[in-house]
Amino acid sequence: MKTLFEKIWDAHVVKKIENGPEVLYIDRHFIHEVTSPQAFNGLRERKIPVFRPAQVVATADHNVPTINQHLPIQDELSRLQVNKLNDNCKEFGIDLYGLNHPKQGIVHIIGPELGYTLPGSTIVCGDSHTATHGAFGTIAFGIGTSEVEMVLATQCLLQYRPKKMRIIVNGLLEKGVTSKDIILYLISKLTAGGGTGYFIEYSGSAIQRLSMEERMTICNMSIEMGARGGIIAPDEKTFEYVKGREFAPKGADYDKLLAHWKTLFSDKGATFDKEYVFDASDISPMITYGTNPGMGMKINGLIPAGNGSSTDADKADLKKSLDYMGFSPNESLIGKKIDYVFIGSCTNGRIEDLRMAAKIIKGHKKAENVTVWIVPGSKLVEEQAIAEGLKDIFEAAGIPFRQPGCSACLAMNDDKIPAGKYCVSTSNRNFEGRQGPGSRTLLAGPLVAAAAAITGKIVDPTEFLN
Repeated sequence: MKTLFEKIWDAHVVKKIENGPEVLYIDRHFIHEVTSPQAFNGLRERKIPVFRPAQVVATADHNVPTINQHLPIQDELSRLQVNKLNDNCKEFGIDLYGLNHPKQGIVHIIGPELGYTLPGSTIVCGDSHTATHGAFGTIAFGIGTSEVEMVLATQCLLQYRPKKMRIIVNGLLEKGVTSKDIILYLISKLTAGGGTGYFIEYSGSAIQRLSMEERMTICNMSIEMGARGGIIAPDEKTFEYVKGREFAPKGADYDKLLAHWKTLFSDKGATFDKEYVFDASDISPMITYGTNPGMGMKINGLIPAGNGSSTDADKADLKKSLDYMGFSPNESLIGKKIDYVFIGSCTNGRIEDLRMAAKIIKGHKKAENVTVWIVPGSKLVEEQAIAEGLKDIFEAAGIPFRQPGCSACLAMNDDKIPAGKYCVSTSNRNFEGRQGPGSRTLLAGPLVAAAAAITGKIVDPTEFLN
C-alpha cells in the first residue's frame, strides 16, 4: 500500500545512499533569471554542458517591468539579470520564453498552460513556489542555486525523503469562498511552520470539486506552511486540462501515459505520518493581519490576542507583527482604509482569478484613495483576458491592465509598495518588506482584493455577489 507521493518518488529514485539522501531523477527543470546565473557560471568553470537541455524550460518573470515591456528595462540590475538569462540559454541550448516572447510569463503559470507539467513527474525550479505544479499529481519543489547547477549538470538531485501529511477538506464551500481562502484558512489553523518536514497531499470532496487553476493556488502556498511541497491526485479534470496542450504528449503517447496517470492515487490503507480533517463550511473569505501567512483570520473576525497555549516567543512575535502592521489585538479589519491592491502573481494570476476580480469590479469605479495593479500571469492569460473583455472592464473602472510578470509579489522590479502603505495582495507572502521596504501586506483572494479596489477599504466581498 503506497501513498501517491511514494508511488512517484519511488519511481524516480536512481540510487539510495546508505544513511544518506537518495538520488532523485528530475523530469522537468524550470529556470528563471534570478537563481540561474551562478549555476551556469559553475558549469562554465567546470567545463561541462547542460546534461539534458530539452528537459529545461526558461522564462523571465521576477525582474521584468509590467508596463512598456517593448522598451529596454530601466533598472540596471534587472536588465543585467534578464540579459544574462538570454545569453545563458543561447549558449547552453535551452528553450527560453524571454521578455516579449508571445508565451512569456511567470514560470509556474506557463509550465502548466503550455503542457510541460505532466502528472506523475518530478519537477524542480530555483523558486519556492514550484509547489504549484503539485496540483497535477507531481512531486514539485523549490531548490537552491547550487542544486540548480546539480540538475543542469546531471538531471538528478540529492534529496532526503520528506515525511507524509494528508489534509482532507470535505463538504461544500460557502458563497464567496475561493481556493485562496481555503489555503489561508489551513495555514491559519496549522501555522506557518505546521508542515515543516512534510510533503502534503490535499484530498477530500471540497478539493476534488476545485478546478485545476484553483488546485494550483492550493499547492502553490504549501510552502507557506513550511512544507516541502503539496500534491493533489490527478483525475478527469487533470487529464482534460493537459490534453491538447502544446507540449503535452499526443495520440498514442498520450493514451499510454493516461493509463499510467490513472494509477496515481493513494492506495486505500496507505499510511501518512500526520493527517488532518477540516469542514469546508467553516471556511470564510480570509485576510492576513500579520507578517507571516499563518497570521490569517476570517474577514469578519477579530485579530487574535494570542491564547493560553501561546509561548512567550509566540506572544512576542504577534506583538512585533502587529506593531509593524499598525494593528491591535481584538481589532476588526472591516472598514480599514488601504492604499494599494495587487491582483496577480503565481498564486492568483490565472484567467479564473481575473474573471473573479472582473465579476466584482464590473460596473464600478476604482476608489480614489487606492492604486490598483492587475497583472496577468502570462502573455496567454493576457491575450485571453483581452479576448473575454476583462481588460475593458478593468479599464472602464479606471484600472490599467498591466503586462505579465511577478510584479508586486516581491520587490525585485518596479512594482513596489511604498513604506507604511497597506496593500491587499493576492500574492503568497506578507513578510516585512516583501513588497517593498516598510510595506504592509494583507494577503487575500481575488474577490476580497477586487472589493477593496472599488471601496478603498477592507470589506466582505460577498455583499457584491448576487
